[in-house]
Amino acid sequence: MAAAARAAECGARVGIVDDNPTLGGQIWRGESGEAQEKQEAAVWRKAVLAAGVSTFCGTRVFHQSRPGVLIAEHDDDLHVLGYRTLILATGARERFLPFPGWTLPNVMGAGGLQAMVKSGLPIRGKRVVVAGTGPLLLAVAAYLRQHGAEIPILCEQAPLSSLFRFLVTLLRQPKKVGQALLLKKSVGGVRFATSSWPLTAQGKRMLESVTISRHGKSETIACDYLACGFHLVPNLELPLLLGCQIHGGYVQVDDLQQTTITGIYCAGEPTSIGGVESSLVEGQIAGLAAGGRREEAQKLFPAREKARRFAVTLDRTFRLRHELRNLASPETLVCRCEDVAYARLQKQASWRTAKLQTRCGMGPCQGRICGPVTQFLFKWNPDSVRPPIFPARVVHLAAALAGQSDTQTASTLGGS
Repeated sequence: MAAAARAAECGARVGIVDDNPTLGGQIWRGESGEAQEKQEAAVWRKAVLAAGVSTFCGTRVFHQSRPGVLIAEHDDDLHVLGYRTLILATGARERFLPFPGWTLPNVMGAGGLQAMVKSGLPIRGKRVVVAGTGPLLLAVAAYLRQHGAEIPILCEQAPLSSLFRFLVTLLRQPKKVGQALLLKKSVGGVRFATSSWPLTAQGKRMLESVTISRHGKSETIACDYLACGFHLVPNLELPLLLGCQIHGGYVQVDDLQQTTITGIYCAGEPTSIGGVESSLVEGQIAGLAAGGRREEAQKLFPAREKARRFAVTLDRTFRLRHELRNLASPETLVCRCEDVAYARLQKQASWRTAKLQTRCGMGPCQGRICGPVTQFLFKWNPDSVRPPIFPARVVHLAAALAGQSDTQTASTLGGS
């Protein structure tokens, strides 16, 4: 939204293609927990509408038919989206790590459970163990508690020393200190355990309890849900499909957020996991640069540098510890789509051979879950991305491959 508003203010003809049903991405989807968040989201939505940006919500890009033309799907319609300049803001997703029982019903991603509650899942009176790593855990615990959930414990895998250094760093950013204090107040009374993580999840038909490791000692806790997430990983499928270079696990961009492909910019979590403030400032820089106002974009460089320093601190604080590589048993499924167990993957030499020999990463999620898992466990790196990068209807795949655009809906964006 920040990129689109700024580009449109420069006079460009702009369209937003958002796979969410409404504008706002994962952070501002549906209702929002804090009044400040609601206000900030409203400001950017207003800016987008005031700038005359065309919006295509609930629309998912799955293919590039040729340079400058993206193919997207919206319900029963196919959209052919032409562009001269493209800004990618594909966001991030939760990282999951496998452990015995992680495929049981009601073992969910932390952000995933929060999103489901926002969409109407009743959580009042349910016992929810929150575990993993990163600031998202605290935000999720606070949100669930506000909606009536009981949080018996919040498990953070990072050691107390790392969190202390993180808090000291936050002292230089009063706004973030205020946010942290509000979240801490929201989860007052909840046990907060550092150097802790789930070992196993138990249950016959669905989750009944979880056993955690807490400073080397195991403890079993009865619960209805386990909200579990080990920080975030960037969504790189579309940038890779378009040929953008990746460096250090993120999209490589220059000072103006332009990727290694001329005319394609990238902003937000795909360039570094830094949170909403970093995403907003990068989006504005990309929008202004794409709209031709480079000098105005350069004025935002100091704010971006500050945000990037915070991103580096996040990465250092919540880096996964080596003990987590030993959670999976030989029988634990790593690729849930294709039922591939840890023992089978141990025999493979690379991501490519694992796909050929076991079909790991070839299921409906297309490696979005098991890909980051195998990167952490075996240091494998996916070596290719092929269309469609999301599941699509056969009729739309056929039309895209045939180069046809005379489908029910065809849209062309003449500008950015």
